[in-house]
Amino acid sequence: MQHWHIYQKWNERLFAEMMAAFQAGRMDNNPSVSWYQGELGFFDNYIIPLANKLKECGVFGVSSDEYLNYALENRREWANKGEEVVQKYIQKYCMTEGDDAAEDKDKQ
Repeated sequence: MQHWHIYQKWNERLFAEMMAAFQAGRMDNNPSVSWYQGELGFFDNYIIPLANKLKECGVFGVSSDEYLNYALENRREWANKGEEVVQKYIQKYCMTEGDDAAEDKDKQ
């Protein structure tokens, strides 16, 4: 229920945190496998229904319409760009030890 760039910022940080937990053995499932679909489900089953309920009860006044619009727009953006975004996350956060060695060699 925020602008796309704010959503992306926090989405990436959560991905990085969960990937670090997976790589450290503190999490059983690799988050990159289901991240794209998981976000769509989060929008469809939590964010958008919540924004609709906020609009219905009017607790935030005219801002409620804005929150719903952001949620719907972010869901649309994620559906269109999310797979590409996840690939960038994977490239950034899912390096193996062999990748580290190749990267160090490239820096020399």
